Amino acid sequence: MVSLEFRRQLEGFGLTTANILYRLPDHPGILQTFIWQQHDLHPHFPELKKFLDFWTRELDGLLHSVTVAHARLIRPAELRSVDAEFRLH
Repeated sequence: MVSLEFRRQLEGFGLTTANILYRLPDHPGILQTFIWQQHDLHPHFPELKKFLDFWTRELDGLLHSVTVAHARLIRPAELRSVDAEFRLH
C-alpha cells in the first residue's frame, strides 16, 4: 500500500519550510524564531495557514514575520511508468 505522504507528493504537495519570527509575550522587544516544516500545497499553503490560524488563536507570542520556502519533491518529468521488468539470476 502506498503511503499518504507519497500520494500527496504525486498530487503536487511539496516540502514547505516556514521560518516564523514572533515576539516573546513577557519581553515584546525580543524576537524568537520557530521553524515549521510540513508537506503543503503551493501557492495557497492550506496547512501553513491552518497552523498560523492556530498560532494566532491559541498562543501568546505575536507573529512578527513568516518566511516560506517550498520545493516539490516529485516533478512530472521525474515520474516514469515501467513497461517491463527483467530479472537476471
